[in-house]
Amino acid sequence: MSRLELSIETEVKVRIEHAEDFSRELQTLNPEVISARHFEDNHLLDFADRRIASSRSLIRVRLVDGQHSFTYKGPPRREGIFKSREELETSIADGVILLQALERIGLSVYFRYQKYRREYLLNGVHVAVDETPIGNYVELEGSEQGIVAAAEKLRIARLRFLRSSYYSLYLEYCNARGVTPGFMVFESDT
Repeated sequence: MSRLELSIETEVKVRIEHAEDFSRELQTLNPEVISARHFEDNHLLDFADRRIASSRSLIRVRLVDGQHSFTYKGPPRREGIFKSREELETSIADGVILLQALERIGLSVYFRYQKYRREYLLNGVHVAVDETPIGNYVELEGSEQGIVAAAEKLRIARLRFLRSSYYSLYLEYCNARGVTPGFMVFESDT
């Protein structure tokens, strides 16, 4: 029997003004392009008693043009400027069927969020440029030292690092505007 290795995700998000401008600036550093701009539809699931979220974990099904994935993320480390947590992710053939199966066993979608994403690799750091219904963000994922080095190359100060999830950013966005939260989707999909 093979031993499961612990996979730890370490990341930060940074709010940016213009995704196009940021992507052009990033290109001057000659990153490896992982994916061109594409649409992602993400579904977070939990039981009615919210036991997964209350443990600060999550279950996600991501639908991306025929490349669907299933992800478990454990509770993040509480301290520090980086968000670090266990992450288990696998590709799946049909995310819609998986969503239906998970709903049959008692899970339901409590939050859905969409984004357009571009992905790059810069000196071992995964750089994702996200356009969301609540604004634009860059996500830096890798080692803590790698994230700091990439941020310096991109002229991003550490004080701009966010540990927040898109769910918590969306709740903050709605609260600041006096809007009742729903799903973070583009208007054409509401």
